[in-house]
Amino acid sequence: MDLLGSIINAMDKPPSLSEKERLLIKKRKEEIEKRQTEEKERLKRFKDRVESKFASHFKDPVNNMLKFEPMDQIYRSIVHEAAESAGLLSYAFGTDGVDRYVRVYRKENAPCEDELAARRRGDPWNEQVKQQLIEKRRLVKLEEAEAANRRPEKFVPNSNYKDKYAHLIGQDAALKAAKKTETNKTYGFVPSENKKDVRSIEQTMADIRAKKRLKTNHEANEVPSNNN
Repeated sequence: MDLLGSIINAMDKPPSLSEKERLLIKKRKEEIEKRQTEEKERLKRFKDRVESKFASHFKDPVNNMLKFEPMDQIYRSIVHEAAESAGLLSYAFGTDGVDRYVRVYRKENAPCEDELAARRRGDPWNEQVKQQLIEKRRLVKLEEAEAANRRPEKFVPNSNYKDKYAHLIGQDAALKAAKKTETNKTYGFVPSENKKDVRSIEQTMADIRAKKRLKTNHEANEVPSNNN
């Protein structure tokens, strides 16, 4: 312990501040606190002016919107806060650090999405522009409706033979024709009456003998002659 104590005592102690240095530090601290107090008072006065401006401007029922000049973000935040407290709507437009500003509206006169989009783009917006946009949308809807009416109806083929031929050969005839073309499990689509052999036995045998004679004569004519 004695050795440690001697080492600590031998170490250089931090230099003590002079009275002049202590006074300088105190003065700087007071200046910082003063500037902070002044800034708070300035922001409070600005908020009071904004609230007073809201009360006087929107007291007239004709006034539905109030535009502020471009300002820094901290002042814009005060405008937004004051507008919310007053039951108003506020929107910021423009480029931050360049021309960012605030518009305040009555809730019953809230801006439409078209106005917000136009102002965010930096485009002009007034009653004339609004009416032009409404008219443009009306014309677009009208063109779409006309295009839908010009579109041909989807063709649905008629697979019912009775309906298909009824207007050509009459309803009764169409029914008979359709009945004859009904599917037959044994003969397909051909009526079975058309496939019956109505010849007599004698006629059938005579036809067979005639076919044989015709075949024999044909083969005889095809035998080549020997000219040796």
